[in-house]
Amino acid sequence: MKILSVNAGSSSLKFTCFELPEEKVLISGYFEKIGLNDSFYTIKMNGEKIKKEVKIENHSEAIQYLIKELLENKVINSLEDIDGVGHRLVHGGDKYNKSVLIDDDVIKTVSDLSSLAPLHNPANIIGVKAFKEAMPNTPMVGVFDTAFHQTMAEKEFLYPVPKEWYQKYSVRKYGFHGTSHRYITKKVEEMLGKDSVNVISCHIGSGGSLCCIKDSKSIDTTMGFSPNAGIMMGTRCGDIDYSMIPYIMEKTGMSIKEVDNALNKQSGLLAVSEQYSDHRDIEEGMAKGDHLCTLANDMYIDRIVGYIAKYYVLLDGKVDALVFTAGLGENAREFRENIINKLASLNIKIDAEENNKIASYLEKSEGKISRDDSSVPVYVIPTNEELMIALDTMELI
Repeated sequence: MKILSVNAGSSSLKFTCFELPEEKVLISGYFEKIGLNDSFYTIKMNGEKIKKEVKIENHSEAIQYLIKELLENKVINSLEDIDGVGHRLVHGGDKYNKSVLIDDDVIKTVSDLSSLAPLHNPANIIGVKAFKEAMPNTPMVGVFDTAFHQTMAEKEFLYPVPKEWYQKYSVRKYGFHGTSHRYITKKVEEMLGKDSVNVISCHIGSGGSLCCIKDSKSIDTTMGFSPNAGIMMGTRCGDIDYSMIPYIMEKTGMSIKEVDNALNKQSGLLAVSEQYSDHRDIEEGMAKGDHLCTLANDMYIDRIVGYIAKYYVLLDGKVDALVFTAGLGENAREFRENIINKLASLNIKIDAEENNKIASYLEKSEGKISRDDSSVPVYVIPTNEELMIALDTMELI
């Protein structure tokens, strides 16, 4: 069965074509700067990556190029060979607690929820409509970032604010990165041979969130009403005292949109280091003795450690696995070691030698990095949201 996993942004389109149930990647690609003068796309197949600079006016044109690549590379002989298309949909509000077949009602509901994710939902729907136009007879499935966290209890997802904010305006904690955290849960179940597991999942990339998983269900997560809650990130501030917002507006004359932009795109590692949002650059700065890079790194680690400790307590210390995943979690070996060393009071212990062997660019990309006498086993597991989307699509169709 051939399944396409798709992630449509406002000016981008990522895709991966899988052969299932073998979980074999046949081809993947990334269309960038759609609608702009310098648009292009890259295709990766059989370990080879090819970049093509073409004029791409809209998502429909991107999909035509995508289909052309599938045919010319003999991934398919005709569109009928594609059994389903799975779409990443960022925000399902509290309407969807699992993936669904996309029909007109789903499209309308996701569009109506755009005020909760104005940068993502409209772009996701553009992608869905473009694929439905190009492949009208192919089943489409929506996989929501927020769905996995719908198992959170009221005491976790409600905010202590006027109740009508929730009742009238849907203000609550939603959480994100759910597809990644669900994939990690599935992998830990398979790895340990258990039907349900307790996991602290650390998805640390340019954006980051932690998830507390009990009996294979999300019971808490760091991101909230928006992805700008929880830990600090590359350019996001994470948890702050809201009172600084009206204070800064009054002092600077900034509008609410300007402040929101600053907290989402000019904060986090970028703000503290005053130059870098990428942790790899932070590491280089630290190696050169840059105080601000060291400060940014230390603040980042402390916030992650704080949430791991909280989730350890929520799970009563009964943790099957502490997992690092996503770009930084999978590759930053010294970063992982520093985090685990700060958890020594919980008797969580790192095996420094094993930790140093694991990164996506090394021969070994996953494995256990804790000592045998550690109170919690610690693992590095590469996430694969695209595969999770494809598996959901196969199951539903």
